[in-house]
Amino acid sequence: MEFTPKIIYFLCAWCGSGGSETAAAYRLKYPENVRPFRVMCTGALDPVYILRCLIEGADGVVVSGCHPGDCHYNFGNFRGRRRIAIIKRILDSLGLDGERLWLRWVAHGEGKKMVDTAKEFNNYIIQKGVNPLSNRWDT
Repeated sequence: MEFTPKIIYFLCAWCGSGGSETAAAYRLKYPENVRPFRVMCTGALDPVYILRCLIEGADGVVVSGCHPGDCHYNFGNFRGRRRIAIIKRILDSLGLDGERLWLRWVAHGEGKKMVDTAKEFNNYIIQKGVNPLSNRWDT
């Protein structure tokens, strides 16, 4: 039986959430189990929030923000990219699969890309299966 994964999608306030708004304007749909959360910048997203999502049962996390060089905070997306790389290595070193965390650049007008990323990640996580840290008794 196929499970429905719990997916958290962090979107920067400028481009990532703008992509989400563009998707809504065009009535593009992403899976209902993908939960979007707006953050000011991918560089301002504290790694603790990502780790906490996975520790508390999310099956996967996606982070989307401005394309490199287009950050409204100059270097925030570069900072975010470094943090994601480090978190993935930490997850891998703990045997928790760093591939349950994706970073994707999504510009304000790329609603289709945001939706496609959500669908692709959802299908990817379905194939991977349940997060080993997940407590499925609370669903």
